[in-house]
Amino acid sequence: MPDALDHRCGTCARFVRVVETFAETGEVKRSGECLLGVWPSPLYETSTCSQWILRGTFEARPQPRRPPRAPSRGSTHVSPHRAPALNLPEDLLDMDADEFRRVLSEVIRDELGVGEVALAGKWEGGEVILKPGKEGLQEKRIDIDSLFHKIVMIRDRLRVLEQKINGHAKLAADEKVQMQQYVTSCYGSLTTFNVLFANREDQFVGQKSDG
Repeated sequence: MPDALDHRCGTCARFVRVVETFAETGEVKRSGECLLGVWPSPLYETSTCSQWILRGTFEARPQPRRPPRAPSRGSTHVSPHRAPALNLPEDLLDMDADEFRRVLSEVIRDELGVGEVALAGKWEGGEVILKPGKEGLQEKRIDIDSLFHKIVMIRDRLRVLEQKINGHAKLAADEKVQMQQYVTSCYGSLTTFNVLFANREDQFVGQKSDG
């Protein structure tokens, strides 16, 4: 019988710090956090994401093999059939849970080809103010750093979507072109936020004119 949470956060390897709550009807709801930080917490187990990966199937990239070093004088010979002891870096052993999650998140971002994106200096520490058109209503203030982070996440998810479309084995060439046009239109709608990016190469690029 198929799992109702298949391809949802509830079965994702990156769904962590899960907390259970009980509704008045007795229904159990599970909420937690995402290691990628795709959405702000609480994130519910029924949510979906393009970066879903089945819990228990995530594998880190194998480290390149290093050539064996010649034993130094006075060292004890180790049999080639005996597995060497696993030595973890001291920095890793000293990490608390939050620091480990941050480092793991950075590793996953590297795997996805997502790097750090800089906010233009003049906007650092700034705010976005949403002022209602009716008098007497309270305005809403949003830290630009927080808004910029969400915009970058949208940009990165669109880039991942592009890669999945281009590499999809069952999509015909004309279907890929059509879906790519939708993604490009999304980029075009988001070019308003290009002013926030410190580097031009990080900005959104919409439809380019032929002329």
